[in-house]
Amino acid sequence: MSVYVVGHKSPDTDSVTAAIAYAELMKAKGEDYIPCMQGKANPETITVLDRFGVAMPENMTDAAGKQVALVDHSDLAQAPDNLSDGEVVAIVDHHKIGDVTTNNPIFFCAMPVGCTGTVLKVLYDLEGIAIQPQIAGIMLAAILSDTVNFKSPTCTDADKKAVAELKSIAGVDDTDSLFMDMLKAKSAVEGVPPMDLLDRDYKDFDMKGKKVGVGQLELATLDQVASMRDDLYKAMEEKKAGGRHSVLLMLTDVVKEGTDLMVVSDDPAMIEGAFNAKLDGNSMWIDGMMSRKKQTVPNLQKAFGC
Repeated sequence: MSVYVVGHKSPDTDSVTAAIAYAELMKAKGEDYIPCMQGKANPETITVLDRFGVAMPENMTDAAGKQVALVDHSDLAQAPDNLSDGEVVAIVDHHKIGDVTTNNPIFFCAMPVGCTGTVLKVLYDLEGIAIQPQIAGIMLAAILSDTVNFKSPTCTDADKKAVAELKSIAGVDDTDSLFMDMLKAKSAVEGVPPMDLLDRDYKDFDMKGKKVGVGQLELATLDQVASMRDDLYKAMEEKKAGGRHSVLLMLTDVVKEGTDLMVVSDDPAMIEGAFNAKLDGNSMWIDGMMSRKKQTVPNLQKAFGC
């Protein structure tokens, strides 16, 4: 029986490339693993796969009747639909352990590093399996993306070590140039519908029974979205109307290393308290905020009493 390897909803570069890289690892061990993704690839991911000549995975959003390996998440809210009607056989991740449960023992590997690509590099090394150059390239790109070229507080020495080894395998001399090409694709907003921008890198979280959504756009400059802020706010209001307590959008300035946090909430004062900042209109600047995983979500969890 085939195993479908899939990352989280609103797939980013790490979730897509991790599915490909883990499937390749398992194929090298003689297993039938198929890389998948939940939804449309974002511009950065398309750029990365094109750059290294790797095919786009198939779409898979319903786990009913399937064996599934989850990468880059272990939360039910981010997993394929009807997961309880399928069978989870493996999880490879770099986030907190979520609420996915299993009836049988599975392979589970989660590490406190900046990217699932780094976890997979460790697994390849442990298995003694050589990484194909094009797979090394997409793993490398994912680490650069998730760690924001090592600027994110999620970045660890293990991520830097993995990049140093993967760039040699992939034949990439200049990782800064690769990152800038990825950033240009990731931050391209002109002509993109506001809801598509909100969904580009978006996740829902359960905060003590309340649903809270957090999206992130990494930008070279906030000027890129200056003319569309009102439309982005309307998209956030529309998203919130779907039963959410709050919807946040991180407009992250990669150059200035901070985030203009847009907020739609039933309790704006709680959100202000979570980040010790005051809203100016519908947003607040938070210096040094680069990571949803390490800086945004934990503060929210504390504010909601999780």
